[in-house]
Amino acid sequence: MNTVTSKDGTTIAFDHVGAGPALILVDGALCYRTFGPMGPLAALLAPHFTVYTYDRRGRGESGDTPPFAVEREIEDIEALINEARGSAGVYGISSGAFLALEAASQLPAKITKLAIYEPPASMDEAAIQRFKEYRTQLDGLIAAGRRGDAVALFMRFVGGGLATDDNPMPDEPGAQMRGTQGCQPRDLTLGQRFAVAHHSQAER
Repeated sequence: MNTVTSKDGTTIAFDHVGAGPALILVDGALCYRTFGPMGPLAALLAPHFTVYTYDRRGRGESGDTPPFAVEREIEDIEALINEARGSAGVYGISSGAFLALEAASQLPAKITKLAIYEPPASMDEAAIQRFKEYRTQLDGLIAAGRRGDAVALFMRFVGGGLATDDNPMPDEPGAQMRGTQGCQPRDLTLGQRFAVAHHSQAER
C-alpha cells in the first residue's frame, strides 16, 4: 500500500500496477481497493497503463476529515494525479462515474481522458420521487447508527437482490462492507449534484 496526502491533509491509500500512461480507477458505492471490481480490472489493464486504484476517503485504509464535500474528493483525485506526474486518464463506475465527471470538469488540464460506466442517473419523475424517499430513509438509518440496515436498504433500492425481507442483511455489515460504512449518503450527494446540473441545463 502507498499513501498520498490530499489538500486538506487527509491520507489517501492507493496501489498502482503496470506500465504506461497513468489511469485512475474510481470506485462506486460500497467498494474500495480490496473489495469490488477495480482490482481485477487493474490487472487486466496493467499491460497497457500504470493503473492507480485507491480507497476513496472514509473507506478502506484512507483517512477521513469532516465535513464531507464533493470538492474534497476531487482534491483526492488531484493528489493522485500529481503523484502520477501531473496528468492521468480517469475511469469511474456507478456513483464513481459522477465523481469522475465532476473531477474532469474541475481539472481539465490534468485529466487527459475520461471514461464512465453506468452512472445511476434517471430524469424520470417517478424515479426521482423514489430516490427522494430512499434518501430520507437512508439518512434516518445512518443517524440512528443502523448501518447494516442502511446497506440492506441500498441493496433493495438498486435492485441487487442481495437483501430481502426474507433474507435481510445482519445488523452489522460483513467485514468487507465495514470498509465503506456510512458512505452511501456521499454517493447520493454526487448523484444529486448531477441531477441538479442536468435539470438546470434542460431548462435553458
